[in-house]
Order: sequence, then structure tokens, then C-alpha cells
Amino acid sequence: MSGEVDPRNRLNDLTGREWVYALRSVISTSYPTSGPESYAHDLRRAHPSPKPPQLLAELVRFFTRRGGHVLDPFAGVGGTLLACTLEARTAVGVDLSPAYAAIYTAVCERLALAPQTYVVGDARELASFPAVVAQSFDLILTDPPYAAMQARAKTGERKKRGQGGATPFTTSPADLGNLGYWAFLAELRRVIELALSCLRPQGHVILFTKDLQPTATHHNMLHADITATLREVAGLEFRGYRIWHDQSRNLYPFGYPFAFVANQQHQFILIFRYQP
Repeated sequence: MSGEVDPRNRLNDLTGREWVYALRSVISTSYPTSGPESYAHDLRRAHPSPKPPQLLAELVRFFTRRGGHVLDPFAGVGGTLLACTLEARTAVGVDLSPAYAAIYTAVCERLALAPQTYVVGDARELASFPAVVAQSFDLILTDPPYAAMQARAKTGERKKRGQGGATPFTTSPADLGNLGYWAFLAELRRVIELALSCLRPQGHVILFTKDLQPTATHHNMLHADITATLREVAGLEFRGYRIWHDQSRNLYPFGYPFAFVANQQHQFILIFRYQP
């Protein structure tokens, strides 16, 4: 496999060898949560589910070229924005929470990084934000607040540490993370449809998600329901998924000694391509 960038490659700046490595279906990581390589995790952990900038940077490298433009409609504490800065891309992040925006600013100050554009606002109003509509994006990369998951009481490690209470992303009724399962899916589709108006043809949409435990009435495989919902959006083609295995998560004897309850140490990275 060539060690040079193929001149026909319009997707990224990877060589053939780098491309092959990036195609692995499982990303297994154990990123540090302290020290310089944590990228100020002690600040970012105020968010219930901060994604490691290193992981996001890997996705940015594959789905954009140097100097590319990325949109994150659920920016949180700015993991996608940090990844874009590290990879010499520009980004616009949108989030309801001014507190998360302030944390992102503090992280940039500590790391001596120039901040990307961060808009405090509702992602369902993307069309009203000049910083969004003025740009043609190559990639939408986001970790949406999934279906009231964080608003539930915690089990496992958080409960063991005395942190078993609910940790919603925000208390705002406009927060998708405070919606029920099916309402969340409908509103997520609405946000993605709005974002597509700013995505270039052949651009990609990448979403993180984690399944809920099944119930008697529904399988709760959220990754499958998100995929089915977004496949109904005109021009949006599902291309597959990768699995992020977070080795830092501990194992607990859920259900013992009565029933099987899985330890979820992974999240799905859903990949779509826009072909209007």
C-alpha cells in the first residue's frame, strides 16, 4: 500500500497505509484523564459525557482535508472544536448552555489554543445563526444528548462514588436530552435536516450514540433507531458504523445473581454521507 497521498483522494490527506488503519471497525482506547494529554479533562468533565479530543481528531482526519470546515450542533464543552484546532481545521459549535461555552473558553486558555467559533443557542434554530449559514461545511460531527439518558439515576461507577443522581446536560425544556425517546428522535432529525443545508455535497454526518437497556416494550437499540430515522432524510445515505470501546470504564455485576444486564463499555459512531 502506497505511503503517498493518492492524487485522486478528495476526502482526506491520508496515505494508503493510514487509510487502511482508519478503517478498523473498533477503536479501543484508554485516554488519560489527568496531565497534559488529558486536554484539561478536569474542566471538561463538568459535562456528563465529554468526548476525548484525540478520538474526535481521528474522525476529523479521515473525513476532512487540512483546512476543512466542521459543524457540531451539540458542541457541549467543545471536544469537536478542540479536535479541529489540533488538526488545522476550522469549526463552528452550537450549544444551549452558556456554562459549557465558558468551560470551552477556559480549556482553550489553559491549553493556549485559539478558540473556534462557539454559538450559544438552540440547534433547532441553526438557520438563524450567521456563523453557521455563512459557511459550507465538509463534516457534521456531533454527540447529541440522547433521549433523557443522563436524566436518569446512575448505576455502576457513578453510584459507587456516591454520584448516583441524575446528571442532565441542562435543565432547559429545549434540551433534546430532556425529551422522551421518540420525541428525541423526531427533534434530532429536525436538527440534522437543518444542518444539511450547510453541508457540501458528498460531505459526511457522524453521530455518537449509546444504547439504553432494553425494556419489555422496546429493544432500546438507540443506534438502530437513529439510523432508521435519519435514513428517511432525503439525500442522507447510511455508510456504516464504528464502535468506540472505552477501556477506562470499569465492570460491575449488574443483575447478579438473577439476570443478564450488559456492561456497556462501547458507543456507536454512526456514519452517513450526504448526496443531494
